Amino acid sequence: MLTAECSANLNYLYFMKKRTIKLFLLFLCIGNYVNAQLVAWEAPQGAALNADFTVKVRQKGGDWKPLPTYKATIANVVNTKSQYQATSFSYFDFSGMVEVAVTYNKGIVKSARIRPLSLGIVPGISSNAITFFLDKPKKLSIEVNGDILHNLQLFANPIETSRPLPADTNVTYFGPGIHQVGVLKAKSNQVIYLAGGAIVQGQIIVDKVENVRILGRGILTQLPFLQQPKVKTPTPVLPTSRNDQLTISFSKNVEVSGITVLPHKYSVLIGQSAGVKISNFKSFSFEGNADGIDVFCSSDVAITDIFMRNSDDCIAIYGHRWNYYGNTKNVSVNDAILWADVAHPILIGTHGDTDQPDTLGNMTFKNIDILEQHEHQIDYQGCIAIDAGDSNLVDQLQFENIRVEDFREGQLFNIRVMFNHYYNTSAGRGIQNIYFKNVDFNGRHSNISIISGYDNDRKIKNIVFENLKINGVSIADNMPGKPGYYKTGDMANVLIGEHVDGVSFISSKDK
Repeated sequence: MLTAECSANLNYLYFMKKRTIKLFLLFLCIGNYVNAQLVAWEAPQGAALNADFTVKVRQKGGDWKPLPTYKATIANVVNTKSQYQATSFSYFDFSGMVEVAVTYNKGIVKSARIRPLSLGIVPGISSNAITFFLDKPKKLSIEVNGDILHNLQLFANPIETSRPLPADTNVTYFGPGIHQVGVLKAKSNQVIYLAGGAIVQGQIIVDKVENVRILGRGILTQLPFLQQPKVKTPTPVLPTSRNDQLTISFSKNVEVSGITVLPHKYSVLIGQSAGVKISNFKSFSFEGNADGIDVFCSSDVAITDIFMRNSDDCIAIYGHRWNYYGNTKNVSVNDAILWADVAHPILIGTHGDTDQPDTLGNMTFKNIDILEQHEHQIDYQGCIAIDAGDSNLVDQLQFENIRVEDFREGQLFNIRVMFNHYYNTSAGRGIQNIYFKNVDFNGRHSNISIISGYDNDRKIKNIVFENLKINGVSIADNMPGKPGYYKTGDMANVLIGEHVDGVSFISSKDK
């Protein structure tokens, strides 16, 4: 039996323990409240806005902050012609938890979805309003009544942690407002900063320099005040002179982070450079040949946390073209959302050097959501396209945790050693050692995927699909219900053609 003194001591200890826990929880809540931040910027006067949506955001229980809804132009191909459409985007920075409210100004919200679907965000709907909460930075497409052309893209960024000082002599600082810069050529050891609420009109060229950083939350564009320009229907042949939005050529140690680009032609061209990092990057384009990020003859390129909505390839990786020479290696693409209104979300291998062949290899693509492909031309289909031309050898590629939502027209995979007479001077040398793990496609509009070599000297070798799922069905060589005389590709709507050795479909549980 406990003595009265002992019992009293135990009660005191229990009381102190409960008090300590309560104090800890209180300090935790206070700490979270203090650390929670929300930063939004007004649109500069003269910016092109879109009135389809009204957007506001607040920290849970706090005051609402309105967000400008900017206009971006995107392409929709009807029959064989591009029709330009106006979509919307907004952006803000935050930490902690926020509530987002979106008012649809064109009518009643009958249905709404927030993509990528893998995030599992289900909004509340009331009349013409949509609400939801975010506790982490996300890049979202908010689509009302099934409309993917006039949707709202919402970029909820993390809080900036390394904002440069305007007075720093190594910083070119663009504050809120519209800035016309023409062609801005970066210098070594320079920071170019686009503040939130800034629109910088012009090109940035990073050429033969090193240690350059292009940072901020602002918008970079060549379009006049973001208004839609009058453009002629583009030809399918790329010009010899470039007019891309951001060019990184013959340079080392270049970082691009946080900005949104509305380009003329490519959003980013990386040519014969090393040590390039692109992060928290957003892009919209509408013209022909207006790719997202294109990599030529470069090494040690890290691309992460991006949203690309482009009227041509979102990510394209090549060997030689124009005045860029050499192999392309050590490229990573992580945490990406890819939306190809035309052509490929991912393309590797088309361009190279027939006289001095290139190798494109050692690349990884992880945690990627593909939201769209809409391509009528069969030669340019493939959400993931590995098309070796110009004597290129494509070797050692890994794709992991790739989620492909239903798209309007195209193929899931297009893996070919090819000779495209529009772009190539020879067929590719081969494709080998390609590993796909956890690719999940849910949709009804995929045409037959293709895996095909060129001849006995230009083969495809050693392709592994681990945990491939098509509409919830696991595809494996030993899958139940597959007749012995079927190729496993038949079960996945994949044509495994000639000059292909060593294609296997496996399940992790069978390894």
